[in-house]
Amino acid sequence: MNELIPRLPFADWIDTGIDWLVSNFGTVFDGISEFLKGIVDGAVDVMALVPSIVMSVLFALLAWFISTRRIAIFTLVGLLFIDYLGYWYSMLQMLSLVLTSVIISLVIGIPLGILGSQKATVKKVINPVLDLMQTMPAFVYLLPAIFFFNIGVVPGVVASVIFSMPPTIRLTMLGIEQVPKDLIEATEAFGSTSWQRLLKVQIPLAKPTIMAGVNQSIMLSLSMVVIASMVGAPGLGEEVYRAVTQLKTGVGFETGLSIVIVAIILDRITQHAGKKKQGGVSS
Repeated sequence: MNELIPRLPFADWIDTGIDWLVSNFGTVFDGISEFLKGIVDGAVDVMALVPSIVMSVLFALLAWFISTRRIAIFTLVGLLFIDYLGYWYSMLQMLSLVLTSVIISLVIGIPLGILGSQKATVKKVINPVLDLMQTMPAFVYLLPAIFFFNIGVVPGVVASVIFSMPPTIRLTMLGIEQVPKDLIEATEAFGSTSWQRLLKVQIPLAKPTIMAGVNQSIMLSLSMVVIASMVGAPGLGEEVYRAVTQLKTGVGFETGLSIVIVAIILDRITQHAGKKKQGGVSS
């Protein structure tokens, strides 16, 4: 059977396509790389200027304002615990990478989700692409990212964006599509335009679902931290990877616990952010 049917050179086609992109758009990729690296490094430098105790209090106040007093206390204690372990700067590097990835995912994903909810053709095109993005092994995203952007923080950001964007797009579409039909009919009866209906009715009502997508994007981006460290991305993921390769169980547990603390803080804050304007939450 193998002798009668020649092997499909799909891998060769992919390699040829990547080589063509690098050869013809290398300067573009270099510019993107410098831009993203500047954002991540700049964010780390700015946060590092603030003493850790002050930064911990600021994050705790933000958590209190958005979510609850319990989450604020956990945020303060958790961040001080990370600082006490000696991983404060690594935590800032990881946080900067995650937030940069999530912001890019939202800037691209939410408009795509809105467009997909309004245009059936766009949704039919987007859904198979999202299926591919969500089922492709995360390690595969690192390969083209390395070719385009070399090793370092930028491939980690790019891979995190691709890996974490699908929930934002899907849940944005879902939230807007789940707005009750009678409300849509009421806005049409009052003569609202499509933009007015979208901005004043559909998006506000879909906000909790959209924020759930944001929450999932943050969690997926955090899950890429250790994987991205394999291509030179700094932060707590790098510490975990180093601990694994050097068989340092204690260090691995410390850094893993630090990642869990940051993940819980971001998860709880974003969970409450979508509910804040809908009657608030109890403390």
